[in-house]
This record gives sequence, structure tokens and C-alpha cells, in this order.
Amino acid sequence: MILDPSSDDRLDRAFLALADPVRRRIVARLSRGPATVNELAEPFSISKQAVSKHIQVLEHAGLVTRSRDAQRRPVHLDPAALEALTAWIDRYRLIHEQRFRSLDALLADDSPMGGSTPHKRDASAEASDQGAGSAGPAPESRPS
Repeated sequence: MILDPSSDDRLDRAFLALADPVRRRIVARLSRGPATVNELAEPFSISKQAVSKHIQVLEHAGLVTRSRDAQRRPVHLDPAALEALTAWIDRYRLIHEQRFRSLDALLADDSPMGGSTPHKRDASAEASDQGAGSAGPAPESRPS
């Protein structure tokens, strides 16, 4: 299997970009549709320049693009980039789900009750069963 180093670089940049909560909120906002820097900056208590730098990081990671519409420069989410991240995550999720299914099947086959797990009895029930029919341990007999 040939590994694509540029693919790894894109993944690294994308996950690094999404590591910041401000950038994740920007991505969440852009999932509802394109927005300008001013619109994206509204909910934050940081400068528009700071929001613009966050957008640049997202743009460098390939998660967003900018277009020009007369005076407006809306920012757009790139759904294909998010889908690539989801596909990467899903590949490993599916591997682990298969391992858990295999483990479940192994445990079900190994169970003494034919697939159902036996219930453990609590210690108080066992103690009452042991003491049933007697008032306690038998007294020791001493020779006289």
C-alpha cells in the first residue's frame, strides 16, 4: 500500500485547525451557509482581525474557501474536505467496531448459559444460604 504524504499533511492541517474552539464554531456557523468576516465575528469577543486569522488557518487547511461577490467576500465551508476527515475517522471506527463485535461473539460463545451472562449473587444472599437451617457454626465438642 502506497501512502500519500500530502494526504497526511492535509489531515494534520485540518485536525490542527479544528483543535481550536473558535475555529470549530466558525465551521459550525458556516455549515448553515456562507458568511462574511463581519458576520462570523459577531458572536465572538475578539477582533475582526483575529477572526480573519482564524479563517486563514481554516483556509490553509482546505476547510473553507473565499469568493468575491462585488464588495462582499463571503467565506464558504468546503464539504468535500469535511467528508475526507469523516472518511478517515470512519475507517478506524469501523475497524474497532468489528473488533468489538468479534469480542462480543467470543464472550457469548464462552458463556456457560448459552449466550447470556450469568448474574452474580450478592454476598448477603450467599451468606444467608450458608446459614440456613442452623443458628451458626456447630460448637466444638470437648472431651470431658
